[in-house]
Amino acid sequence: MSDKIRTRFAPSPTGRMHVGNLRTALYAYLIAKHQGGDFILRIEDTDQERYVEGAVDIIYRTLEKTGLVHDEGPDKDKGCGPYVQSERQASGIYLEYAKKLIEKGEAYYCFCDKERLDSLRQSIDGKEVSIYDKHCLHLSKEEVEANLLAGKPYVIRQNIPREGTTMFHDEIYGDITVPNAELDDMILIKSDGYPTYNFANVVDDHLMHITHVVRGNEYLSSSPKYTRLYAAFGWEEPVYVHCPLITDENHQKLSKRSGHASYEDLIEQGFVNEAVVNYVALLGWSPEDNREIFTLPELVEAFDYHHISKSPAVFDMQKLRWMNGEYIKSMDDEAYYERALPVIRSVITKDIDLKAIADLMKTRIEVFPDITEPIGFFEELPEYDVAMYTHKKMKTNSENSLVALQELLPRLEALDDFSGESLKNLVTEYVAEKGIKNGQALWPLRTAVSGRQMTPGGAYEIMEILGKEESLQRIRKGIELLCQ
Repeated sequence: MSDKIRTRFAPSPTGRMHVGNLRTALYAYLIAKHQGGDFILRIEDTDQERYVEGAVDIIYRTLEKTGLVHDEGPDKDKGCGPYVQSERQASGIYLEYAKKLIEKGEAYYCFCDKERLDSLRQSIDGKEVSIYDKHCLHLSKEEVEANLLAGKPYVIRQNIPREGTTMFHDEIYGDITVPNAELDDMILIKSDGYPTYNFANVVDDHLMHITHVVRGNEYLSSSPKYTRLYAAFGWEEPVYVHCPLITDENHQKLSKRSGHASYEDLIEQGFVNEAVVNYVALLGWSPEDNREIFTLPELVEAFDYHHISKSPAVFDMQKLRWMNGEYIKSMDDEAYYERALPVIRSVITKDIDLKAIADLMKTRIEVFPDITEPIGFFEELPEYDVAMYTHKKMKTNSENSLVALQELLPRLEALDDFSGESLKNLVTEYVAEKGIKNGQALWPLRTAVSGRQMTPGGAYEIMEILGKEESLQRIRKGIELLCQ
């Protein structure tokens, strides 16, 4: 095995990248980079029934956008290629290694048909299972050769002893011992000549010098079979790091139906790459100092896989939204505006200052779609109830609001400079002259120009964005409503 840390991410091209797969990729990347190692990309596409056209491109695109740059892969052959399983299959490599196990008595040809295999099914604790009875293990060499010459369909099975136990070590779950009687003779080569996922993994990991295998804890039950394969070949076993299950808020397995199970789902919902990576890193791992906000380089520096939890990680959408909001607040203004502009344009068609609207929203949103609802009034003044002019704290009501708007209107009409600063000076002068509170002028103004109780920004910002003509028109509308 290599002296250098070598991890791999080996996704199947079956569609969008699930959050659990992204976490596997991230943890594998962090383990390698924390110790100056290599991160390898391998495409496992031997399950042709589940293959989705374009899914390989999704894998590349997701890794690129999240910053998980691989050192080796289909596009970066460093001597361990091919890195695509179907290409490795075409070279006959898996059948070659399966036959080596047959020669050592660690595997055997199985010619049983579906009818016979179905007859072996039994119910255990309410679940239907099938434990193969090693029938074909006892075929003579002559019988096997005759079946092969006759072209009889076959699979190649691992030969696991029925007696004794198998023990393996996982860095998170410790030593795990399983009775061999519970282990089925798993298929290594299928009847179509393709390797099973489990067998191809072991062969490829060994030939690619993988030192640390990171995967979900659903593979814990298969690990004893991997251990026996490594022992059968006489190969050194890699370090196993099994990650906890990711559940939704109801503690159910995170599924596609949740609407946020994949990386692309989250990006489409307005989350930013950096926040998604940061949050996914914390789904099962926590630093010693309980810090929550990390850049990718900071994660590389801090990540210690020994702090991965055994307990299921809950995908908390509210926590992710909060974290995303923190990232949006700290975004470069130009990068933020580039992301915000299409969202704003989906609501605002008027020729007004969209950049100013974006600036108003930057500290008020958690995801970009949050922009849409609060800014609708810029496009069109909504219908509103004059009861909104009454605000006890601001000491306003319909009567004094009407007075304030009627007195401010001619002053605003005479104002040439409609900037926020100029508007502020005008209102400040009016308030001082009348001996009233600021709110007694600003609340009626903001209500009139927005028709909303809650707005992003105050009267000055809103009026500057709307411009003089539109602001005056809305104030006149407010006076009209108050006079009815």
